[in-house]
Amino acid sequence: MTVETTAPVAPELARTASSVRGVLLDLDRPCWVIRDSIGIGLTSLESVAGSREVLAAVGPLSPQSLGDSRFTAFHGIGYAYAAGAMANGISSPDLVTAMARAGYLATYGAAGIVASKIDSALAALSANLGDTPFACNLIHSPTEPALERAIVDACLRHGVRCVEASAFMGLSHEVVRYRLSGLSLDAAGRTVRGHRLIAKVSRVEVAELFLRPAPRAIVAALVARGDVTADQARWSEQIPMADDITAEADSGGHTDRRPMTVLFPELVSARDRVHRELPALGEVRIGAAGGIGTPAAAAAAFAMGAAYVVTGSINQATVEADQSVATKALLATAGVADCTMAPSSDMFELGVQVQVLRRGTMFAARAQRLYEMYREYDGLDSIPPRDRVELESTIMGRELDSIWNECTSYFGERDPAQLRGAEADPKRKMALVFRWYLGLSSGWSIRGDAERVTDYQIWCGPAIGAFNGWTAGTALADPAGRRVADVAQHMMIGAAYLTRIAQLRAAGVRLPSEATHYIPARAGRS
Repeated sequence: MTVETTAPVAPELARTASSVRGVLLDLDRPCWVIRDSIGIGLTSLESVAGSREVLAAVGPLSPQSLGDSRFTAFHGIGYAYAAGAMANGISSPDLVTAMARAGYLATYGAAGIVASKIDSALAALSANLGDTPFACNLIHSPTEPALERAIVDACLRHGVRCVEASAFMGLSHEVVRYRLSGLSLDAAGRTVRGHRLIAKVSRVEVAELFLRPAPRAIVAALVARGDVTADQARWSEQIPMADDITAEADSGGHTDRRPMTVLFPELVSARDRVHRELPALGEVRIGAAGGIGTPAAAAAAFAMGAAYVVTGSINQATVEADQSVATKALLATAGVADCTMAPSSDMFELGVQVQVLRRGTMFAARAQRLYEMYREYDGLDSIPPRDRVELESTIMGRELDSIWNECTSYFGERDPAQLRGAEADPKRKMALVFRWYLGLSSGWSIRGDAERVTDYQIWCGPAIGAFNGWTAGTALADPAGRRVADVAQHMMIGAAYLTRIAQLRAAGVRLPSEATHYIPARAGRS
């Protein structure tokens, strides 16, 4: 059945693309597809539908009803939509606050930040938001365990009740410490999970670790250190490490660039298998992240069964993100093919890569050159003079000895163990010097350092290009008009709208093509 777009218009039925769109956007009302003497049209009025031949119908579908209601109830939020962490505080307190007050979950980007600044940010968020839910990122830092410890300490100190764990390849003592230290019993003797944990993963073997209880060896070590009690250790056997697992597909930053259609079902199968084996743990919810830059992508994720969706790259160019105007302008012009992989700062020695913006910056090529040198030479003194000149003049922009002096000051405050390792191992020293560039390059981007534009490290995935294409010509095209909560609202309204269209298509209804896209208000229009 096809909704006619050229038939005479009866006032009760929507037949043109604009009027059909209006009916479908009335998300709080049912939608009926009606045949009358003129043809086929749509209505949201029961009085009209009751007197005509009904060919198909869909019920109300508010944005709040998308996803798993257990996710929203458990976290105390209004929508199954979260703004994921962006390191170095790009997911700023302002961004987290704006999202939290609008009914969404958002994660403060604590990765890469010195302990004192993390502490100040969490103190401010806790004071400003009170009981309004928010999360803090805990990124796996195998080469800098002090960073993980500092983040967990700050979360415990300021009563942060939810952590988004990311980039983990195995469970660390600190992520287990956070999870277990929040356990208690209620009056009925049931285990209360005072510390909620969302694990962002891209591999099924990592998901398995979060689907099961904490490893006994780690738990025993935490008890021996006095970090958790014997009771909490015993209660930990009754819960999985994570309440929710986010399937991280082709995202910005740390990613394996897996297709969502492959990764998500794989994690659901693993969840179901573990649940059959250990039903007493309860069922862990599975959400979707990576490549979600349009309402169509969000709707597709919900159609696959995602309990919630997580956005990242598209939030980096919003008003509240702690990112420079220059970088937001670069992000706003990016296409879906303008991303590439580059060595990461936090796991440089392990060869781990992150996805970054390629357009407008030479960071990826220069970072790869550093990794090639790291693999080739045993230390800074082993680098041939010609290569050292290239390194200092073209990439680093500084003499290596001067950079090492900065490294000693930095790690002296942040993690002195790194300096002790460098004293014993020249290759370790070389890694710290190279990580100076990798670490500061994101800071140059955040500050908008005009002298280092070609060295900007901008974490993002292809979702930003899809978002730019979707919002072209609208009020959201200009970064100055991108408010993070407005973006979230349009994403969820659009996802609900497109889900209704999919439901009608499944019933055999063909709608005018102009009505099958959700587009935010055009620039200059309400």
